[in-house]
Amino acid sequence: MINKKIDNVQDALQGIENGMTLMLGGFGLCGIPENSIAELVKKGVTNLTCISNNAGVDDFGLGLLLQKRQIKKMISSYVGENAEFERQMLSGELEVELTPQGTLAEKCRAAQAGIPAFFTPAGYGTEVAEGKEVREFNGKMHVLEHAYKADFAIVKAWKGDEAGNLIFKGTARNFNAPMAGAAKITIAEVEELVPVGTLDPNEIHIPGIMVNRIFQGEKFEKRIEQRTVRQK
Repeated sequence: MINKKIDNVQDALQGIENGMTLMLGGFGLCGIPENSIAELVKKGVTNLTCISNNAGVDDFGLGLLLQKRQIKKMISSYVGENAEFERQMLSGELEVELTPQGTLAEKCRAAQAGIPAFFTPAGYGTEVAEGKEVREFNGKMHVLEHAYKADFAIVKAWKGDEAGNLIFKGTARNFNAPMAGAAKITIAEVEELVPVGTLDPNEIHIPGIMVNRIFQGEKFEKRIEQRTVRQK
């Protein structure tokens, strides 16, 4: 039986070095690999290129790596909640590649499926299309986008088994699922790690073949970016 269980986050992140390209799952602060990000801060790896839907907030998520100047380049879609990100981008300290959200997801999914490139109408006629091949399909112009190439994908799941099969919960499925298997090595951080055979096969979102290492996180804060409540 294949066992991909790793005892702790330190061992799970072995091999991540300066200058590498990392995919990090999550949507806002939902479904982010909190333990792995905290460990990357401790490891002190620098000059990273990070592919993520967003860049966290100033004191949480990828914002922690930005505070320590560990990220050289961010490839993201929505970055409006991070003042430090804005400061570094405007000052020229941080290289930024803004990508339409659907295109970012598809560039991950294409890498996962082994598809090198695809055409999309998103971004045509804007700065997104500058320097890229464009082609007309059915009377509409499309932009050629290449699949991402990453050294590691770090995803977060609700449940997983020791063979690497994953179940996501709610919004956490958005970018974690297409990132699994989209890099040379995929690391899965889970809230609950169970023996093989425990999960219902009909409920598995990502099969273990997409995952190289899996470990159970010790603590999850699960912060909310903006809490809005009804007045009494």
